[in-house]
Amino acid sequence: MPDLVIRIKKKTDGSAALSCTRADGSVTWQRQDGKLGLFFPLHDLTHYAVETTLGFSHAFYGLLADGWDISDFGKPEHKGVDLPEAFLTELIVGFFDLERATGYLIDATDVNEKIATYYLSQHRHRPDFQINQDQVDRIRTVRSELFTRWNDLPAGETLVLELNRVRLPVDTKPRART
Repeated sequence: MPDLVIRIKKKTDGSAALSCTRADGSVTWQRQDGKLGLFFPLHDLTHYAVETTLGFSHAFYGLLADGWDISDFGKPEHKGVDLPEAFLTELIVGFFDLERATGYLIDATDVNEKIATYYLSQHRHRPDFQINQDQVDRIRTVRSELFTRWNDLPAGETLVLELNRVRLPVDTKPRART
């Protein structure tokens, strides 16, 4: 059984629903109504592309696989919890969301500079992580393939993905600011 089975349903009214089934059979889900139904499926697919390409096992989908509920991400008691991989992933996904919205293609240098600038502006220690251009290109390719599958999916149908976490050696420990 995969670590997580991800289902994104394209509803006939333009909304969507995300449900994730863990290896133990438990499920977390969220309805994405109105404008959220237009934004979040593509955002969630971008998460999948980033997390699987970079081998992140403790970002959004990895935390869901570990037992988090989708609603846990917005709870005040989780604010300030040290989740370096999840935080870094959200930044990278945001850069690709911005790319999608503006049409301006980012490269590895852009991503690395934006990561450094963001951590510096937040007075946070930056992880020892550098993305390379091959990874950026691969994320873009996987994301494009997923977007095509989503766009071609008839209303009322569900896109199903499996997450089998590959634990690549990624160092997200904080490092001193430079």
